[in-house]
Amino acid sequence: MPMILFASVVRVRDGLPLSASTDFYHAQEFLECRRQLKALARRLPQYPGRGSAESRDFNIYFSSSGGVACMAICSRQCPAAMVFCFLETLWWDFTASYDTTCIGLASRPYAFLEFDSVIQKTKWRFNHMSSSQMKSGLEKIQEELELQPPAMLSIEGTDVANGMLNGHTPVHSEPAPNLRMEPVTALGVLSLVLNILCAALNLVRGVHLAEHSLQVAQEEVGNILAFFIPSVACIVQCYLYLFYSPARTLKVVLTLAFISLGNMYLHGLRNTWQVLFHIGVASLSSYQILTRQLQERQSDYGV
Repeated sequence: MPMILFASVVRVRDGLPLSASTDFYHAQEFLECRRQLKALARRLPQYPGRGSAESRDFNIYFSSSGGVACMAICSRQCPAAMVFCFLETLWWDFTASYDTTCIGLASRPYAFLEFDSVIQKTKWRFNHMSSSQMKSGLEKIQEELELQPPAMLSIEGTDVANGMLNGHTPVHSEPAPNLRMEPVTALGVLSLVLNILCAALNLVRGVHLAEHSLQVAQEEVGNILAFFIPSVACIVQCYLYLFYSPARTLKVVLTLAFISLGNMYLHGLRNTWQVLFHIGVASLSSYQILTRQLQERQSDYGV
């Protein structure tokens, strides 16, 4: 019976294991395959997004995207499409549970060991699910594999078997999952419009002040920058709301800080209500950015 025997989640840049399934296989061949998987994990930055390696008794598969890779050890009878369905499901579940900042700051192996329960449940479902239940997902993955076959790696040297050019690994585009944001809300549209308005007001005031400053004093330079920097920050907030970006929380905090500090610096040129208006718009936009999450993926695999 085709079986997924072991699965792990690793950080691509250094191969640090983040979580793994609890396996109960102690055969020497399996333990050797585990060691080979660890060695392969440390070389993931060299390889494209999908790949596999064959050993005498087992196959190793990996799928990586966005700095996170999911890897599996399977019996040789396991269809590749089924394994890649499994790995993509794990990737979505893991990245939905932990943000990129937490993953990037992890310093010890298996920092997210509690994710083991999710791996075990997903592994069990795929091992006990019939092909008909996964038909649509398998067909989709099979088409992707035909269009862009996974790299075939050598266990011993972990070289790409599809060919080396002057000793360099050929570059392949990574089949990254499509990161789509949740639909834009009416309040989100309002925050965008107000943000663009604030950016325009800051830009116009800054340009006007710069043009009419015949003798630019240090204080006037500060005022000009206090108009321009919040203007740029407003545009950045619009981008963060519309498009997904790593470390969104940090960027939101920085843009809100720039807008708030800039407007407080301009208190002499703006009255209190104007300052509060600009800071209020920035706060509303920040809230909208942080509450607009990645869209839930469609369950194509019947799990």
